[in-house]
Amino acid sequence: MKFKTVKRGIALGTAAVMTMGLLTGCGGKSNTSSSGSSSVQTNEDGSLNTDKEVELVMYVISDRPAGQDIVDAKVNEILKEKLNCTLKINWIGWAEYANKYPLLFSSGEAFDLAYSATWVNFTSLAQKGAFKNLDELWPTYAPDNFAATSDTAKEQATVSGHYYCVPTQLATYTAYGPIYRGDLVEGSGWDGVMENYEDIEEYCDIIKETHPEMEPLDQYSAEPEWSYVYMQNQGFTTVDKGLRYMWFDPSEENPKVFTMGEYEGTPEFLEMMARWNEKGFFSKSALSDTDSQKFQNGKAALRVHNIDTYRTQAILNPDWDIRFSNMVKDVAHLPFTQDCMVISNTSKNPERALAFWNLLTTDQEMYDALMYGVEGTTYTLNDKGEFAITDTDLYGEGAMWCARSDKLTRNQVGTPDDYDPQKQAFEQSITAGQGTERFAGFVFDTSSIETEIAACSNVAQQYWWPLELAYTNSETGLAEYTEKMKAAGLDKIVAEAQKQLDAYVASH
Repeated sequence: MKFKTVKRGIALGTAAVMTMGLLTGCGGKSNTSSSGSSSVQTNEDGSLNTDKEVELVMYVISDRPAGQDIVDAKVNEILKEKLNCTLKINWIGWAEYANKYPLLFSSGEAFDLAYSATWVNFTSLAQKGAFKNLDELWPTYAPDNFAATSDTAKEQATVSGHYYCVPTQLATYTAYGPIYRGDLVEGSGWDGVMENYEDIEEYCDIIKETHPEMEPLDQYSAEPEWSYVYMQNQGFTTVDKGLRYMWFDPSEENPKVFTMGEYEGTPEFLEMMARWNEKGFFSKSALSDTDSQKFQNGKAALRVHNIDTYRTQAILNPDWDIRFSNMVKDVAHLPFTQDCMVISNTSKNPERALAFWNLLTTDQEMYDALMYGVEGTTYTLNDKGEFAITDTDLYGEGAMWCARSDKLTRNQVGTPDDYDPQKQAFEQSITAGQGTERFAGFVFDTSSIETEIAACSNVAQQYWWPLELAYTNSETGLAEYTEKMKAAGLDKIVAEAQKQLDAYVASH
């Protein structure tokens, strides 16, 4: 069912009619909805009455894209015609979101929608009453979106037995691995296959010999990625991707949490990293190097990240023959709540907000306007339906991450030919309820161990990072790291992680 292009009487699905019928009562007259909003009423036939024009206010985490004024004008032109409303987007920049975002929901400010995610404490905020309960609102006012949302995504949107967000409909994956330049090894005889760490080492040996001016591996002051990929290549899964010192085996019926310090394969991994250090695959002072763009600027030959970063790098540097190899043994979906939309508990227009979201996530015209702007002005389309921003100094791609979907999101011109096939292969390899996919909805609640988490994070940065890059002796360094982690409260964190993991298994 589609929303019709009219300002009045937006038709709802059968379930919505039944629900509204209960609300209107026996008299058959229009009645204010049960949400408590005074600006939205239902018609006698159960449809959403949009006689009163409203302004929807939404908060989004991102720097404001260039050319947003043109986008806003186009979006509001469509919204006025189809839903008799306008949209005001407030942008919370990357430099301020950590402090400003949590205050949104404690300030008492009235607004309608907001971006949320697992990484900005969606579950915790829902438990504190920041968002409206969507049990009735979501299927009633965004019926097409609700119908298109998978059972897995709906489960992840549930907190204490109730829906509190509308998850993204874009499938993303845990696939992770090397992004590297094929042009640098052309003619070397290397077969181009990169499936394990031996292949990475062979590639770096060639780079070191043929391009001594470059760093084979893009390592700078951020946390090293090598152990993170190594463990996933063994088939293990993190308890929390931000806490890379705790792992479990998702193939076990009742998995047990273990740490890097106690894993039997860690000494072998550290020996390999010592060899890479000796060969000069990365700088001896990488952890004080703040250059995070070495791969993109042609100073390094290989970096580690996900398939979407691969696509971006390939688009930016089309002459480099950039390639991607997934090294995660058991690929699963990332949580669909890693990007999601919530209705603020202070919203005066929750029904219209959800009707807008239904339109945005089902209507290509609406989606294109919000994400890309005005065709011919801010963006163009090629014969494959791929978009290109006309002038990146003047215009930017929209940052409404939570609205993306597999159905409506367009590839950008220059997307590698193997991008979609690789994603399709990931999708085909996933079996619901098995392996890592079984734990896609698990979110580690660290609220009771924040002190220990902070302490162990400091220890990891001080002792594990240099140990992983072989700046310290692998044998004595591992013992010292393990001792420091225990002193910082690692055992308490592991016990809490095991408790929550056991509870998740029992409930599923």
